[in-house]
Amino acid sequence: GLNQTQLRKILAYSSITHMGWMMAVLPYNPNMTILNLTIYIILTTTAFLLLNLNSSTTTLLLSRTWNKLTWLTPLIPSTLLSLGGLPPLTGFLPKWAIIEEFTKNNSLIIPTIMATITLLNLYFYLRLIYSTSITLLPMS
Repeated sequence: GLNQTQLRKILAYSSITHMGWMMAVLPYNPNMTILNLTIYIILTTTAFLLLNLNSSTTTLLLSRTWNKLTWLTPLIPSTLLSLGGLPPLTGFLPKWAIIEEFTKNNSLIIPTIMATITLLNLYFYLRLIYSTSITLLPMS
């Protein structure tokens, strides 16, 4: 996954981690699983729609976003950072609530491992953001 350039595959790999969050909290609080799933579906759909708008299928094509649709450039990073669970964005809220649920049940090791693994997802998203907004300057 680290050398992956296909955007759909990167998003598919990260969905495994999101599914792990949902499966881990399911025995403790099924309603939180539904909330997490709903937010994840909204964010993932938004990400796919944004990538589809500029016909990006690889990181190279994504780097040309500046030249095609400049208004799209700030939307892609904010959506990806939210998917990565970066505070204070929407994707952080279910992760925080799940960690809080585990803490209430005196389980500290599982949420620590899950939060650490989430950093790998954030790395994938930051790579995509770098491709989108830092590698090329907008054309006037």
